[in-house]
Amino acid sequence: MHTERESTLNADPFRRLFEYHFTMNCRVWNVGVMALTDEQYVQPGAYSIGSVRNQCVHMVIVDDAWLQDLKSLPGEPDDADEPPFGDDRAALRARWDAVEAEMRAWLDGLTDEMLLQRMVKDDYMQVWEALFHMLNHGTDHRAQLLALLHALGATTFPQDYCFYAEDLQAGAPDTPEGGNL
Repeated sequence: MHTERESTLNADPFRRLFEYHFTMNCRVWNVGVMALTDEQYVQPGAYSIGSVRNQCVHMVIVDDAWLQDLKSLPGEPDDADEPPFGDDRAALRARWDAVEAEMRAWLDGLTDEMLLQRMVKDDYMQVWEALFHMLNHGTDHRAQLLALLHALGATTFPQDYCFYAEDLQAGAPDTPEGGNL
């Protein structure tokens, strides 16, 4: 069982991990999702949430729901089976960009002390645990999305953090298209 104790956590690594998260999400979108035909984008998948569209909708809605909880605002995720974006990729991308911008702004204000605070809605977790969950959830669904994209013949790539870190260390451009990735 998790017990609270005096601890020191640093907010900076979380900002760097979220930069990775945002970069990988954008890379999957630009390299894979945008290469699909409209039919491939909504083609049902046999695992998890289904289509590429539904995976993307789920990812943005869940990130937004956790962000609202981090900000202590009411908010429940929408039903991923009936996305508010329909099949409009531009509308979904705009919403995803808005959630990312809002998350970046929240992360800019994140302090070391905030990491140890309890979540409001999900009070069984501290803030750092919710952030870790968001990152883990994103990695899980990107992996599912990359498998779907591969099955549809789209270009895929490894999403390993170590390659991202290597690119940063080498001074590779941090672009959605990526360096080694």
